[in-house]
Amino acid sequence: MPTRYSARDLKQFASDLFASTGLARVRADVMAETFLQADLMGFTTHGLHRVASNLNWLESGASRIEGNPHVLSDRGNCFNWDAEFLPGPWIVSLAIDQALERVQEHGVVTATIRRSQHIACLAAYLPKIIERNCVGILTCSTPAEETVSPQGCKTPLFSANPLAFCAPAADYPLLFDISMSVTAGGYVARAEREGKQLPERYLKDSDGKLSADPAVFAEGGSILPVGGADHGYKGAALSAMLEILTMGLGGYGRADDVAADDEANSVFLQIIDPKAFGSEQSFLRQTAALTHLWESCETDGGGAPRVPGKRAWDLRREQMAQGVSLYPTIEEDLQKLSSEYAIPMPAVIGD
Repeated sequence: MPTRYSARDLKQFASDLFASTGLARVRADVMAETFLQADLMGFTTHGLHRVASNLNWLESGASRIEGNPHVLSDRGNCFNWDAEFLPGPWIVSLAIDQALERVQEHGVVTATIRRSQHIACLAAYLPKIIERNCVGILTCSTPAEETVSPQGCKTPLFSANPLAFCAPAADYPLLFDISMSVTAGGYVARAEREGKQLPERYLKDSDGKLSADPAVFAEGGSILPVGGADHGYKGAALSAMLEILTMGLGGYGRADDVAADDEANSVFLQIIDPKAFGSEQSFLRQTAALTHLWESCETDGGGAPRVPGKRAWDLRREQMAQGVSLYPTIEEDLQKLSSEYAIPMPAVIGD
């Protein structure tokens, strides 16, 4: 049986770590909740795995411990903030809360954020949108990052540019969080740490040759865009679109001096209230029909249909009820932090 921890205890542990840096408890709680939500749904490369890096940023000053975002523009149904390196999970949660408050009046609320410290797992922000029976679109890019090469090029240009979406349906929401690269950088780093090859040749080395060796990425290589070696022009086009929504509308990105920004993100988010377009029941009738039809599709022998959101939402329910099973390297890293900060690890469920 896997080792499991109470979700509540893990959140408290992560919050205690963040609060030890001088971060206000309410902000520490938001950050801890965000990282926990990622692991609850199985997005393990950007959940509690990111606690250590966020502690480093808070302690070094790379993340601003105090202050509020600078409001660059605000028209009610759309706003643009300069986070000035406030912690990503806190500033994005704040923006989503603002959007959820305003969407009752405006129907659709859109926001951009520039210079947010790394916002981690986009899917982690979606449950609160689902709980309000709204549709959510969230994407980010990293102005200082060039890791994904366009098709036909060996020069990396784009960041991973993840895109997350959610919509309420029936027993579970439609929900996904996908990068515009054929694999996420977190999986490349994990494979290198564990001494493993990637499942396929998802990378190019510095000479532009395809490779499954994660070591080539750190040696000047790049990750292929969605679509891979054959159809990567599609992923490159989507990457460009998302950089326009995040950096272009936010007014800060490739045209600026961003060398010192490290992993800081440009963010685009949009919250849509289905009731602005018709009855909520009419909307849910359509989304539920789609998920049911998808589940009933005859398979090609490769397993049950994979409807986006079902596996993540089922895992979230299970782990909230039975405890969280941490990925082995995450558990190892948290134990090191526990020792370093003299904050006890949560008790294992059943001990």
